[in-house]
Amino acid sequence: MASPAASSVLFLLAAMISCASAATFTIKNNCPYTVWPAATPVGGGTQLNPGQTWTISVPAGTKSGRVWGRTGCSFNSGGRGHCQTGDCGGALSCTLSGQPPLTLAEFTIGYPNGGNDYYDISVIDGYNLPMDFSCSTGMNLHCGGPRCPDAYLYPEDNKKTHGCRGNSNYKVTFCP
Repeated sequence: MASPAASSVLFLLAAMISCASAATFTIKNNCPYTVWPAATPVGGGTQLNPGQTWTISVPAGTKSGRVWGRTGCSFNSGGRGHCQTGDCGGALSCTLSGQPPLTLAEFTIGYPNGGNDYYDISVIDGYNLPMDFSCSTGMNLHCGGPRCPDAYLYPEDNKKTHGCRGNSNYKVTFCP
């Protein structure tokens, strides 16, 4: 049987873990053409035809996460190929960030220790697709062109990150 002190520590750890849960990302292709969204450090990548969605679960504690759309892709049955924009080392399921140009949805989920979530759109690495990025408890960010006012435009443009209460649902929409 555990001592009262050990039981207290276990209870506190369980409480911290239960407060910090995964976020759900729903990624939708509203473009009139196929988009191959990618996500790191979790998710990988897939093909979305017009109107299709892809849902991924991002665990609490995830920092420096990214979602982006790739265009002009061709992959073989083994998931190897190439994309005209956003290519990630020729893989369908990305483990590396994409090559510019790419419109990025960036996020940190419950880091550190179950804290708030933070999210933004960045076009520092260029622009390839119009995108909306929203949090269920935050504001919708819209990027319809290379100089969109809701997105980071330059490395020193540090006022575009938005907070979101934890345990949130996110939406990334291409061609909103």
